[in-house]
Amino acid sequence: MPRSKDLLSISDIADRLPAILTRATTLKRLRARGRSPAPLKGRTLALIFEKPSTRTRTSFEVAAHDLGGHSLFLSAQDLQLGRGETIADTARVLSRYVDGIAYRAFRHADEVELARHASIPVINALDDLEHPCQVVADLLTMHERWKGRFRGHRLAWIGDGNNVLHSLLLGSAAVGLDLTAATPVEYPPRPEVVSAAQGLARRSGSRILLTHDPANAVAGADALYTDVWVSMGDEAQKVARQAAFQGFQVNASLLEKAAPRAFVLHDLPAHRGEEITDEVMDGPRAAIWDQAENRLHAQKALLELLLRPRRR
Repeated sequence: MPRSKDLLSISDIADRLPAILTRATTLKRLRARGRSPAPLKGRTLALIFEKPSTRTRTSFEVAAHDLGGHSLFLSAQDLQLGRGETIADTARVLSRYVDGIAYRAFRHADEVELARHASIPVINALDDLEHPCQVVADLLTMHERWKGRFRGHRLAWIGDGNNVLHSLLLGSAAVGLDLTAATPVEYPPRPEVVSAAQGLARRSGSRILLTHDPANAVAGADALYTDVWVSMGDEAQKVARQAAFQGFQVNASLLEKAAPRAFVLHDLPAHRGEEITDEVMDGPRAAIWDQAENRLHAQKALLELLLRPRRR
């Protein structure tokens, strides 16, 4: 099967994840030495964002700049999309101006539509199905902590069966990392994503397990990962969600059940006092700030891979 020009799902780069993580590690080291390469000189990345962003927008803009390229931020309200122009027509026009598009969308179907009609790479910067760029940064953080070895380690997810978990299921299975996901009965991951992750896991030898018991998921885990209970777009469900997620808080008591050297991840922003306590988030076992920084280095590796001019 030919490789996709786009990154819409982490499964699009499943076979290339080890190389991407290795390259991100190198780019991180070079940046610390003030020696970032410039393979994207003369290349422009358009950023179409339908949702607010701190880390995603900032890391993409800095990544493009570090690699010698340029970024162009386009909010949905600034484009003719907001006045009825079709996604297909927008894709055709932008393909004549820029070299790639990072699209932060409400609907995955719109990501697919943009990519279908664009002749340039489209990168999923978050939608309702997946958040692949986030999970590349997550894997990079674990890769660093475990000295490049995923096999023999287990990650515990405590929270919603949401877009981040979907990409994490696929990404973990691709690199051979065991993952146990604890979600409330009312908010499980999508069955088709779980099925795809199980398929990747059979190839890599990893184990993907689902449970509704946070304590069971965390027992002996080498890392814990949580996310907000009420994501963007779910505000109308706030009361129901807060009730369903009681017992899913990552706190000192839950962390104590994990392996002695286990660390904690959160993709941010955090609702402190809900899904995670201040004590854990600001404590010595939090890898959250390294994880946030790694958005930059992971996305530099992705932009270099997808936007670098091809040799004739």
